Amino acid sequence: MLIHICCSVDSHYFLQKIQNDFPNEELVGFFYDPNIHPYSEYKLRLLDVQHSCDILGIELLEGPYDIETWLKFVKGLEQEPEKGDRCTVCFDRRLDVSAKKALELGHNKFTTTLLISPKKSQEKLEIIGKDLSIKYNLEFIFKDYRIGNGVELQGKEVKKNNLYRQNYCGCLFGLIPQRQSQDKLLDEMMNPIGNQTLPQSIEERLEFYEQRNRLYNDDVDYKIVKERFLNYRILSGSVKIKKVAIPSYFLGYSTLRTKKVSGSIDYVYNNLHFLNKDEVKILSLEQFNILANTKYKNVHELIYKPLRFSNEVGLRKSLVANEFDLSCIIVLDEIPLSKIEIFLDSKFYDDVRERIIYL
Repeated sequence: MLIHICCSVDSHYFLQKIQNDFPNEELVGFFYDPNIHPYSEYKLRLLDVQHSCDILGIELLEGPYDIETWLKFVKGLEQEPEKGDRCTVCFDRRLDVSAKKALELGHNKFTTTLLISPKKSQEKLEIIGKDLSIKYNLEFIFKDYRIGNGVELQGKEVKKNNLYRQNYCGCLFGLIPQRQSQDKLLDEMMNPIGNQTLPQSIEERLEFYEQRNRLYNDDVDYKIVKERFLNYRILSGSVKIKKVAIPSYFLGYSTLRTKKVSGSIDYVYNNLHFLNKDEVKILSLEQFNILANTKYKNVHELIYKPLRFSNEVGLRKSLVANEFDLSCIIVLDEIPLSKIEIFLDSKFYDDVRERIIYL
């Protein structure tokens, strides 16, 4: 039996039940989900599904990430709500490819872990599965493992096995209205030009769950806990002298009262230059290199090859009076002698991240 897998949250308990109900079947998982955006989130979910399948002893195959083809299928349905026609087309495409894969592998049965998701329509999935079973002469296995306390047991398995619990279905067109309704920053779709791994970014979570895999493989006793923290993103930032933009690097947690300020250097303290407006502080690249023990040739290089965010925050703390300081700190190639204009649009917001504790 080939089992289309969407994510470990839905698949782990479902696979356990299938193993129990079909003990004589050769089970093969098939991760075909080009609907997941961005690609880093896709890689994270694939990593977690592989971890789940390894625990259960089930072979996992990865389908193509043919996102351009998927986008063509859902074209014109971008504004459809969750469980609307876009989801139906998405199910149809993913299950059709899965059924073809089952035929290719010589299986006579196929199913999908989407059936156990509380946010998916079992009725639509059953209709699509039956239509495909006729089309390809396969048996579609319809199982409602949500009945009774299935969803509760599913959640317990996820927690027990320290699996990744995503907070959106995966589709960009579902994510955007979801974040708008929650009045939350769409930080899943943000990635700095220097590819710095930001707090609670998908890239950070990917590193986190790679670490979890290593701990599991090394049989280390650990637990994943959550903690609240103040998160931060720069949306845009620039510095101009005489209306000409110059290379500039804004340290993390830099903010302005307004999005624009202009001024000139007022005084210098410990090689940190203070602007006469809005608590802005300027650091020369030379001094930055000394404090960070780096050898950047220019700010342009710093922009594209930044420090790790944790090291950048550590450097920031060494420059300010207290760790809650949110003043704007900018690194420039040279300290300007004339008036400068600063533009900064940044956000800080309450967020939750995961942390590993050792037992």
